[in-house]
Amino acid sequence: MKAYFITGTDTGVGKTMVTGAIAAALAAMGLSVGVLKPCESGCDEKDGGLVPADAVFLRSMAGCGDSLDDICPYRLRTPLAPGVAAQREGIIIDPARIKALFAASCSRHDIVLIEGAGGLLVPVTDRLLTIDLVKQLGIPLIIVGRLSLGAVNHMLLTVREAQRAGVEIAGIILNHAAQEQGLAEQTNPDVICRFTDAQLLGAMPFVPASDRGDKQALAELACRHLSLSLFA
Repeated sequence: MKAYFITGTDTGVGKTMVTGAIAAALAAMGLSVGVLKPCESGCDEKDGGLVPADAVFLRSMAGCGDSLDDICPYRLRTPLAPGVAAQREGIIIDPARIKALFAASCSRHDIVLIEGAGGLLVPVTDRLLTIDLVKQLGIPLIIVGRLSLGAVNHMLLTVREAQRAGVEIAGIILNHAAQEQGLAEQTNPDVICRFTDAQLLGAMPFVPASDRGDKQALAELACRHLSLSLFA
């Protein structure tokens, strides 16, 4: 069994899409893929309940039969960091519950991908940051960053914080979150690799919003643009 925690350098870097693409590719290889999105904020209400859109997407891409309650135990209405949203909504996030669901998922699947909310220093509770949860789970980290101006700073800060905390970095992935490509997008990968020894697993091309639900297309993009030998 393998497991990886996938974090972003910031919010909106395409972390969910990248995680889904990896899950779809691994499932196409014949692996049983488990996914977890322990906390999801900004959920819309439907039929009297909160719908975790990211968790629904990940489950679909992985072809995973686990219940949404097992994949996403904490659904929050307010579009804020989970720890902040939970406090405002009177919800207590229990890391022990997250760890128990992770262990159960590991027992059912060949590989488990856990997607965090935002970056490493996002609060999960009033006393626990995402980096603390990663350390408690004891699994390697994959960092997803946006290919754009500012990407070098954000990626290197995230890498150094993970290293400072003693968390293993399995690799970094860059994502074309916008269609426009300029000098920053062209030079980011080389500059980032020059200043860190973290393995670059590849760069995902821009995927229009209308195509992000296409499981086969995302799997093919992941196979073409990412080094998946780490996962298989």
